[in-house]
This record gives sequence, C-alpha cells and structure tokens, in this order.
Amino acid sequence: VQLQASGGGLVQAGDSLTLSCLVSGVIFSDYAVGWFRQAPGKQREFVAAIRRSGTNSYYADSVKGRFTISKDFAKNTVYLQMNNLKPEDTAVYYCAADHRLVNVGAMRAANSYANWGQGTQVTVSS
Repeated sequence: VQLQASGGGLVQAGDSLTLSCLVSGVIFSDYAVGWFRQAPGKQREFVAAIRRSGTNSYYADSVKGRFTISKDFAKNTVYLQMNNLKPEDTAVYYCAADHRLVNVGAMRAANSYANWGQGTQVTVSS
C-alpha cells in the first residue's frame, strides 16, 4: 500500500484548502481512510475518516462543519476539503488507510491504521 498526501500550504485564517491522498497498490474500495494531524509538541490527533464504501464519514468535533472528507473511486483519491481554516488547524496532516476497520472507534484511532502517507504541512496565519 502506498499513500501520497499533498495539497498543504500557507493560508490565512478563513481561507480554504483541499488535501489529497492518493492510494495505490491496493483495491481502493477495500480500504477505510483517515486523516490525522500533528502540531508541534502535541500528539497526533484524529481529524476525519471515511468508510471503505465512502457512504459514511466521521469528524473530530473541532473540525465538524468546516471539513469534509470524500472518496473519488475513479481517481483512487481521498480528499479533505477544509473551509474556514483557523490558526489552531496548523499542523502536519497525514492520511492513513486500512482494510480491516469496521467500527467507528477504530476508525478514529491512529494506532488502528497500518498504512500511512508522508504528511503535508498546513499553516494558517491569523
């Protein structure tokens, strides 16, 4: 499994940004995908996740209503659309994938995922 995250950058508060996670080497529809982030000096935290089928998605309370995760089966890519960005959203964002995940609790836990991308930096200035 290979995951390639991209789309990070430097934006101002209130701006939007879309992250992409290209998943290759596997049957895309077999894998749940999650986005996590890690700010300097903090632990990696859950941001959003989407089921294998793409029919259900889950969000951290801190991003609910601002971020949207989606799956494009034609492009084997998962997107994280981030709107109304805040300085506290500044972090390195990682995508992760796993074919075993079924319950929501597992999808929210970083240690449930066996496969990780390299991370992309998002910086939001105030």
